[in-house]
Amino acid sequence: MSRTRLRVFPSPESLGEDVATRLLHRIEQARLTNARFLLGCPTGRTPRPLFGAMAKRLSETRQDLSHLVLVMMDEYLVPGDGGLEYASADNPWSCHHFARVEIADRLNLPDGSIWFPDPGDPAAYDAKIANAGGIDFFVLASGASDGHVAFNPPGSPRESRTRIIQLSDETRRDNLQTFPAFGTLSAVPRHGISVGIDTIASAKEAVMIVWGAGKRLTLARMLSGDRYDPEWPATVIHECPVREIVSDVDAMPPGYPTIS
Repeated sequence: MSRTRLRVFPSPESLGEDVATRLLHRIEQARLTNARFLLGCPTGRTPRPLFGAMAKRLSETRQDLSHLVLVMMDEYLVPGDGGLEYASADNPWSCHHFARVEIADRLNLPDGSIWFPDPGDPAAYDAKIANAGGIDFFVLASGASDGHVAFNPPGSPRESRTRIIQLSDETRRDNLQTFPAFGTLSAVPRHGISVGIDTIASAKEAVMIVWGAGKRLTLARMLSGDRYDPEWPATVIHECPVREIVSDVDAMPPGYPTIS
């Protein structure tokens, strides 16, 4: 059985509101000590209830987030003149576009508050994070079909760090569902740059967000283990020093108790 606490909510919205409240409190505590707050962020459907709840709360409180840094997990890479390079931020499915439009703009974050790994020097990302004091809080999401986290596919070593990855077909299919703007599977890039399993596990605190009936398999796989299983990368949540899994009732595996 899982050694990671599970909390279950009636809906994605209630889940997002709870995590947003606690996260904004942590961010404010950092401001009071004049410290930056590094927030590890995924893109896609899973974190939308959280970022929506944060935006709503901030519209009411006007909390100062000038010390917040978004440490983005990954980005698609496409062939360029000098090798693989970032997909254009003009593409609605790109992680740069998501980070700016769905996170930074909604939270009114200043320019320079978003970090991405550099495909020209992937290892520098882990060094940059470490030199800044480490990721304070990592928001995590899991692929529905193969448990990938960021772009880490099944088989990713526990010690893996930021690197360029050839995307699996399962990951690409999941991303096509997340971003229908791709149109077809052939349009989904075949490479990405991604933080590694050790990058995630080194965060001071992490929450794995799981909602919707389509995530029952990945939640069941996470709940059945108590440590990192390379065959299901989302189990990295068990390696984070302070951690929890939050789910809505629709994602709960059949027969599993739904008491939060």
